[in-house]
Amino acid sequence: MSALLEIRGLRGGYGQVEVLRGVDLTVQAGETVALLGSNGAGKSTLNNVVCGIYPAWAGTVHFDGKDLSRAHYREVVKAGLIQVPEGRKVFPNLTVLENLELGSFTRARERRAANLDKVFAIFPRLKERLAQLAGTMSGGEQQMLAIGRGLMAEPRLLILDEPSLGLSPLLVDEMFGLIRQLREGGLAVLLVEQNVGQSLEIADRAYVMENGAIRFSGTPDELLGSDELRRAYLGL
Repeated sequence: MSALLEIRGLRGGYGQVEVLRGVDLTVQAGETVALLGSNGAGKSTLNNVVCGIYPAWAGTVHFDGKDLSRAHYREVVKAGLIQVPEGRKVFPNLTVLENLELGSFTRARERRAANLDKVFAIFPRLKERLAQLAGTMSGGEQQMLAIGRGLMAEPRLLILDEPSLGLSPLLVDEMFGLIRQLREGGLAVLLVEQNVGQSLEIADRAYVMENGAIRFSGTPDELLGSDELRRAYLGL
């Protein structure tokens, strides 16, 4: 069976600086895959190239059998490959409701009302703050809003880029509980994180990235079973 997301030999970067050096990665339908690595490993660059925000220099990206290697980011969104970016990137001067509605601008607009209800079922706090400006919300609330905005597009696969970054330990636990809930609902998730321990607790498989390349991949048990890998790459 072909993977929902299949990345082969992907290369890319900024200007003359190569960041991605032949990345291979797959995500199956309904699978949660963790992409681990330190700052500067190339994780966010990979996300942005896969999602069409930056061009691929070489290699291929296939999503649900469709070649998106050179696709415009709007085509990527239309296909159902949705990224919740690092740093949340909510629109601070727009309300919660306006931010959520923008999530369905390109995809699933005709089901906006039904999807709002689904988002509110997951994030009751957002429903309580519909008229609040996003820029006045706490970091945890903005992260909920960013994920809710992504869900408004009815993703086939949701890329979560550092969703726990900058959150308190209590909110980190809440965030990983939410990701577990999305997984149990059958949504495919590519979880890009530095929080190794909690990521491996919920992932079906994991990749470890270093200097723009995949160094290790396997199940959480396989990664945690290697003393060398745990010390050198996982910080455990």
